[in-house]
Amino acid sequence: MPASGAAVANGGSARPGRSPAADLGPTVLGRDTEIADLMRRVAAGRTRSAVLVVEGEPGVGKSTLLDLAVRRTRGAGHQVLRAAGSESEQHLAFAGLHQLLRPVLGDLDGLPARQRSSLRAALGLADRAAPPDALLVGLAVLTLVSDLAEPAPLLVVVDDAQRIDPASLDVLSFVARRMDSEPVTLLMGVRAAASLPGFDTGYERLAIGPLSGDAANRLLDEQPGPPTGRTRARILQEAAGNPLALVELARAAASGQPEDAGREGPLPVTDRLEEVFARHLRHLPDTTRRILLLLAAADAADAPAAARGLPEAADTVWAPAERAGLVRRDSGGVAFRHPLVRSAVYHAAPFEERRRAHLALARLLGEEPDRRAWHLAAATVRPDAQVSAALQETAGRARRRGGHAAAAAALERAAQLSPRRADQARLLADAAGAAVLTGQLGWVEHLAAEVRKRTDDPALLSRAALATGQLMTVGAHHTAAFALLSRIAGEAADARSPHLLDALAAAAVVRYYSGEESQRQRIEALLSRVPDSPAGGALRAWTLAVSDPTGAGASLAAPALPRLIAAAGDDAGSLTALAVAAWLLDRTTLATRTFDEAFGRWQALGPLPAGLACAAGWAYLEQGRWAEARTVAAEITEVASQAGLAHAEACARALDATVLALLGDPAEARRNAERALALVDPLESRSVAVFAHRALGLAAVAEGDYDTAYARFRSAFTEDGDPVHYHVSPTVLAELAAAAVRRDRRESAAVLLERSARRLGTGLSARASSLVERSRALLAEPEHAERHFRAALADEAGEQWPFERAQTRLDYGEWLRRQRRIAEARPLLTGALDTFRRLGARPWIERAEAELRAAGIEANSVAPGALTRLTPQQQQIVRLAARGLTNREIGEKLFLSPRTVGSHLYRVFPKLGITARSQLRDVVDNTLPEPALRR
Repeated sequence: MPASGAAVANGGSARPGRSPAADLGPTVLGRDTEIADLMRRVAAGRTRSAVLVVEGEPGVGKSTLLDLAVRRTRGAGHQVLRAAGSESEQHLAFAGLHQLLRPVLGDLDGLPARQRSSLRAALGLADRAAPPDALLVGLAVLTLVSDLAEPAPLLVVVDDAQRIDPASLDVLSFVARRMDSEPVTLLMGVRAAASLPGFDTGYERLAIGPLSGDAANRLLDEQPGPPTGRTRARILQEAAGNPLALVELARAAASGQPEDAGREGPLPVTDRLEEVFARHLRHLPDTTRRILLLLAAADAADAPAAARGLPEAADTVWAPAERAGLVRRDSGGVAFRHPLVRSAVYHAAPFEERRRAHLALARLLGEEPDRRAWHLAAATVRPDAQVSAALQETAGRARRRGGHAAAAAALERAAQLSPRRADQARLLADAAGAAVLTGQLGWVEHLAAEVRKRTDDPALLSRAALATGQLMTVGAHHTAAFALLSRIAGEAADARSPHLLDALAAAAVVRYYSGEESQRQRIEALLSRVPDSPAGGALRAWTLAVSDPTGAGASLAAPALPRLIAAAGDDAGSLTALAVAAWLLDRTTLATRTFDEAFGRWQALGPLPAGLACAAGWAYLEQGRWAEARTVAAEITEVASQAGLAHAEACARALDATVLALLGDPAEARRNAERALALVDPLESRSVAVFAHRALGLAAVAEGDYDTAYARFRSAFTEDGDPVHYHVSPTVLAELAAAAVRRDRRESAAVLLERSARRLGTGLSARASSLVERSRALLAEPEHAERHFRAALADEAGEQWPFERAQTRLDYGEWLRRQRRIAEARPLLTGALDTFRRLGARPWIERAEAELRAAGIEANSVAPGALTRLTPQQQQIVRLAARGLTNREIGEKLFLSPRTVGSHLYRVFPKLGITARSQLRDVVDNTLPEPALRR
């Protein structure tokens, strides 16, 4: 028999000539190509990481292929970790992870303390006052996997992955993205067309389709009673190449029910199979059916407790179920032969029998309160305050462990079982708030709708609607999001609700994304109805800074920022928001310092911080920390693209495009900027659109194409000369002026500049003032230019923006040289060149060198620092290694495994021209100043 795949050929019975001891698993047919492909990926994972998603319809043989990979891996002496998703465990935070790591829990003691503490808390092995940091949980699993793979390659297999709880799936996705040089293979088995967040894109897939006609016939020939004639033809037609369907329909025909096996109008394969399995149940003894139902109602994690209520595997009560092909018995116990069998056993039973099974399991699980609560809930159809309370306690534990999806699900079920409508509404509103952190807008909208059905309490309605609006801000439809948040804020103002500021803070985010002026006016009107209070100071400052940074934000919010940041303490969320406000108000040094503090404390909340993190990237870019800006962009792009957050991804791509243009990679800059524009509606996301066009303009400047550059920069303003976006467009003024001079458009650019300057008002920030003065200098007649250059460089605060400062020095130096004031030009040109070299801004380096040569100085052709040729992640690794940190310490800071850190260092040594770790300090000292570390 050829080893050829994923179809159970003997229906569970040993074939002649094979002893049970020598049984290597089910015979497989017709899968030569799939097996070869699968084992090639497993073999590749012995030297480097490999991730493969194995997908197919139920019964097509995914599990058999995965079993085959497990047997061969274990046969080679390598370790395997396995888990399988189940419907009833989807609501238990980290249940899948606990199942996967159960055999190696003893190895947790070897993890670094912070990682060990977070992972133990997530798995429910220890109590913590605060939720475990989701990033540390992921890093702990990554480190553990790396350690386990040290002596020999490791295989990690997750079957029925679409049923793994969201918290565990997030961890697996985190690990998959960061495996680099680990000899680890991750195989994810998933039903065709099922959503698998974190794995839906970016990974190789192995699709398991139907068997060929020849293989299907050979499989039928392998059965104990091969069907013939019309029965065989109808089985082949109805099974449609599904191996499990072929086997079970043939079994049904052999048992004397051919008319059922080939009847007209077949059900879908899955339903048809469940019906076949359910038919077997009717002929079993009552005792056997009862224990099968108890086994079906239990989960993998319930097994030890369930075993106390089940007969031993050797007990004869199991024999009828084994003969019927429903279960397998071995020294390890009793298990269903296929997940569809379990589903059929469970759903074929009347509700009262299922209820008794769940109650029995609840009694056996007295020491597992979360699992006990869900079994009690499954046994309950009427309102029950005690079960509802148990689920609320489960939600609290899930939230403390960082399982937001599990908490929301438990609260939703608790609401369904609560006797009082008021409590139902309150619990559903709580569930909506927890579900916001899952990023699932449809779920939050459903929960909010359920709240509306149960109450007219304005406070609860406002909370539920606010949850929907907050999540809508990260989507692409900003007009709709603002309309909802504005309505919520208006109702909150009328009711004097504390949710008013929360709604306005979220609305301000939408206002920034869209750039719509009418939204600022609406926010301003509603904000005037908020009473002053110390508790709302941070939210008020945030709202003002985001919605009107050059007006009320500059006059009212800016002075309060240092005090509010100090008062925020260790509150990472408040620190992040205040850092964004500082960036918008051009307090860039304060912003980056606060971002650094916030990232050191941030508790990961899924995709929601993406927009805030993008602001951090822009602040790092402006301060000259370009490698960190690119790291931020890469992280957001990765998360946002997998989560379907188009606006966040577009923002990140525009950010990366800008840095790439400045570094002198115009082709890659254009690719990212054009992708950003394709992801958004420019009228809904004006901020992203202007950022992207600015990046395209800078890419054109890098190539010396000033016609294109002028067109791109000019698009940041309307035909009338007004800014398209109130915050981003003014940052383009100086670039527009420089391109206008080169294309002889000085007059029209000057009109636009002065119009923009009037709109910005008199209270300009140091940065805005410098940009306006530089623009005026470039556009002025020669006799008037110098005073504007001097004004642009007068404020020492301008050193916060080194690239812009260097551009002004370069422009001023060029002007002085043309005025034949060579001695005065040289220091300015030299200072500009030093900054450009430090940053790695190649196009500007070349221009500054050319100007210095024209000024009589032959600049040394010093290439940009060696670090600038490395990826952002490699730069961070090099800097930390230069400080003396070990690979494990670097891995913990950057959320990488120690082996991955070592692999990066091995690859960068030749690029840096060094041979030893001790030489890294010299490399770092001779290039960029060391930035603060981001998490």
